[in-house]
Amino acid sequence: MRYLVGIDNGGTAAKAAVFDEEGRQLAVSSVLVPAAPSRPGHAERDMDELWQINGQAIRNALRQSAVRPEEIAGVSLSGHGKGLYLVDGKGRPAYPGILSTDRRGLEYVQRWKADGTAAGVYEKTFQDIVMMQPVALLAWLRDHEPEVLERTRYIFAVKDYIRYRLTGQAFAEYTDFSGGNLINLSTQAYDGDLMALFGLEQCLEKLPPLCRSSDICGRVTPEAASFTGLPPGIPVAAGMFDVDACGIASGLSSPRELCMIAGTWSINEFLSPIPITNGTVSLNSIFCIPGYFLIEESSPTSAGNLEWLLHRLFGRERAQIEAQGQSIYELANRQVASVEPHDCGLVFLPFLNGSNENPLAKGAFVGLTAYHDQRHMLRAVYEGVVFSHLTHVRRLLVNRGKPDSIRLSGGAAHSTVWAQIFADALQIPVETTAGKELGCLGAAMAAGIAAGIYPDYPSAISRTVQITQTICPRSEYRAVYEDKYEAYRAIIQGLDGAWSCMN
Repeated sequence: MRYLVGIDNGGTAAKAAVFDEEGRQLAVSSVLVPAAPSRPGHAERDMDELWQINGQAIRNALRQSAVRPEEIAGVSLSGHGKGLYLVDGKGRPAYPGILSTDRRGLEYVQRWKADGTAAGVYEKTFQDIVMMQPVALLAWLRDHEPEVLERTRYIFAVKDYIRYRLTGQAFAEYTDFSGGNLINLSTQAYDGDLMALFGLEQCLEKLPPLCRSSDICGRVTPEAASFTGLPPGIPVAAGMFDVDACGIASGLSSPRELCMIAGTWSINEFLSPIPITNGTVSLNSIFCIPGYFLIEESSPTSAGNLEWLLHRLFGRERAQIEAQGQSIYELANRQVASVEPHDCGLVFLPFLNGSNENPLAKGAFVGLTAYHDQRHMLRAVYEGVVFSHLTHVRRLLVNRGKPDSIRLSGGAAHSTVWAQIFADALQIPVETTAGKELGCLGAAMAAGIAAGIYPDYPSAISRTVQITQTICPRSEYRAVYEDKYEAYRAIIQGLDGAWSCMN
């Protein structure tokens, strides 16, 4: 038996997991990555500290797995999309790493939309420009800290940076860079005219060579091996954007399926042999399976909102419960289940970290009365997250038929109560899969292809992905959730003109 290591760097933690060839997870280690924002609206992290934390996570996972180093066949990575990780000519960080919740690029998105740049960009990339994409962040650095770009040698996504530290080799990868408005989707290559539209001609030479997710992009160096515990010389596959990794690990391999990832971001996606260019969806990107495009609707409006509520409003109760060896999430599930949908008229807008509506929108509880307590607030958060996903899914369904089921992953998939709300609101069966660390598993699949364990992704899926639960929608709740969703939409529309007064 050979083993594979998958590394996943998300918005809050670095994770490493060890899998066998059948996708069984032997061990996982998750280490929180502290944020280091320099000013309001900025979401940053120390890149050297990020590498130290990745090393810690890898060492922990290998130790827990008890797998011998010589049995490890390969390693690969996934990571949050968008954001920006810059390295100078000496291989040192050129700037703090920028996360996908950063807001500094908003002025550029607004300007490019107003002056027609966005329309010209769409003709080449078939996607909207969003404020946390590399192009918006690079434009901000060009205008506010130009010395950063002058000393930058390579522009990376987060997983490219960690791979660079493992191998010493600089590569970019199609899924991440095509999702960041950096690649012409028609030619599937860098495009000088595209960079000129953004005024970023100087950055073209800083974009590393492109590779596919399962391509070998170097091997673990002796220095990295000593630091991480990985065996020196094993192949390191390019890896992929975490939405691709979670999709692959959920069984997304053809246009039949539709996947939702409910983590920090609300990710909703399906595959198509051609990009959708009619303007009804916000993002097309190159998928990790050759020949397919990932059609995506997404926003930072998902289960991360629950983390805020539990941290800010349930902090003392959480500490007491966890000190007793219990789970605050199980308590939240029980409290939500104790309130029937029609008994909770409270509406939550899940816009604490961003919005899929007005870019200035903020999170809000609407309809609070003296009757409501923490049970109603929790249910409102669960439902508000579902309604944000529902908004995205309805946009996607304009371009395809209704799926037989939807694969759900991310934090919300660990809650049967929450998954039932998804099924009832969507009126589509929801399936969950075995394993919790799907980003790591998707990366491990790429490593397995690079190491010759699997011939391709469909073969990897057939060996590693297992559906563990199917939650059917309850027809008696169809009208209840339609009414609640209409109220959610009406509140968003009613507040649309107010957000500019609150910034």
